[in-house]
Amino acid sequence: MENSQVIGIDLGGTAIKLGRFACDGSCLRSLTVATPQPATPLPVVTAIVDAIAQIDPEQQATAIGIGTPGPSDAAGRIAKIAINLPEWRDVPLADWLEAKTGKPTIVENDANCAGLGEAWLGAGRRFKNFILLTLGTGVGGAIILDGKLFAGHYGAAGELGLITLIPDGPVCNSGNQGSLEQYVSVTAIRRRTGKEPAELSALAKAGNPEALIFWQEYGKQLAAGLATLIYVLTPEAVVIGGGASACAEFFLPSVHAEIERRVVPASRVGLHILPAELGNTAGMVGAAKLAFSRLEIGY
Repeated sequence: MENSQVIGIDLGGTAIKLGRFACDGSCLRSLTVATPQPATPLPVVTAIVDAIAQIDPEQQATAIGIGTPGPSDAAGRIAKIAINLPEWRDVPLADWLEAKTGKPTIVENDANCAGLGEAWLGAGRRFKNFILLTLGTGVGGAIILDGKLFAGHYGAAGELGLITLIPDGPVCNSGNQGSLEQYVSVTAIRRRTGKEPAELSALAKAGNPEALIFWQEYGKQLAAGLATLIYVLTPEAVVIGGGASACAEFFLPSVHAEIERRVVPASRVGLHILPAELGNTAGMVGAAKLAFSRLEIGY
């Protein structure tokens, strides 16, 4: 394992991020390529294989980890469904990549990969038990228990953004109604304000009262969702990632205040609520960690 290298891949709807990693977590080479449009499975796989050849021309990597925007099966072989990617249902992604590269491959939900990345090299590395929320186009999540990713018996656990916040709220793509992501995702921020998070952040920084009030209310709604998760899991930390996390300075104070109001002290002893540290590299870092973990236990 000391000299092993792996490929970590974060598959998104518009971009595919790849990195070749050493076992200490250092990224030896990275590349971002556009996701083929339409992003159907076969063109995407072809683009991934071509990109792998570019970052690993000497074939030094011995395994591949890939995060996809949706759940995988428990064995990490099949992309069950990829949100926002057409025709991605029960795609045998690991089999396809292994056939084309000759490298053992494991598939995992992209938010779970981000959680693993933060656990390995980011904001979660000081904690054995934490949850990650990614506040992006949707709201993804990951649960790290005793230092390990918890994905449930079928591999689909940890969809933290899909918990119900307001029963009669907007309909969610998941089929739920009033889910947390309908209130705190970047998509929800745009729908509710007509502005991008960065615009609202700039307005808040300039002292705009409406922007400041928006972020305060946003923090309260995020905290209401977190309260449910904290009561169930009593984590050591909550790590906040995704695009909206760049605005954390404006909403974290109200998150802290609302958590103190909603959650009894015994369920939040020593709780830390903090921004993620790896930014948009967390997914490929975590995918690499997953590949290393599989190398350790064997395929």
